[in-house]
Amino acid sequence: MYTALQKIHKDKDAEPTEFEENVAQALFDLETTNGDIKSDLKDLYINSALQIDVSGNKKAIVIHVPYRLRKAFRKIHSRLVRELEKKFSGKEVVVLATRRIVRPPKKGSAIQRPRSRTLTSVHEAMLEDIVYPAEIVGKRIRYRLDGSKIMKVFLDPKAKNDTENKLETFSGVYRKLSGKDVVFEFPMTEA
Repeated sequence: MYTALQKIHKDKDAEPTEFEENVAQALFDLETTNGDIKSDLKDLYINSALQIDVSGNKKAIVIHVPYRLRKAFRKIHSRLVRELEKKFSGKEVVVLATRRIVRPPKKGSAIQRPRSRTLTSVHEAMLEDIVYPAEIVGKRIRYRLDGSKIMKVFLDPKAKNDTENKLETFSGVYRKLSGKDVVFEFPMTEA
């Protein structure tokens, strides 16, 4: 029998949490009721889902999808996020691909890790996934006198209408997942 549990596949056959089951159920409901994304959602599933407290009383839902399905999720990203935000009212939805960080090889080892598995590369890719459908057009790192640093990320002004109200959520999700402070802005256009 085809149920909502088919929409979530955890690593090492771990049991999904109640919240993850709720998100899987929402995906299953979208597949059965929503005609325009039904065919696209048929073969898609998620790895995990978690709820993150963003500043104040705002909450965000972070959905991790398998890396090999990220392109399929990106095709329906805007429609899927819109429908999920309707189902989970008051919560913003972020879809991330699951990526793995591999530790550096031991000294003298002949094995090299792929560049895509480094911590820096995974955090960069995570940043791009968080702000999708907007594109990153520039980055600056500012070092303060007390030794702390903050990264400024400039987003494409074309996506300003879609993402302007989510900048705080993007910042909170990235801080929670990577531990790095980031500020999202749109570059000033010269008239």
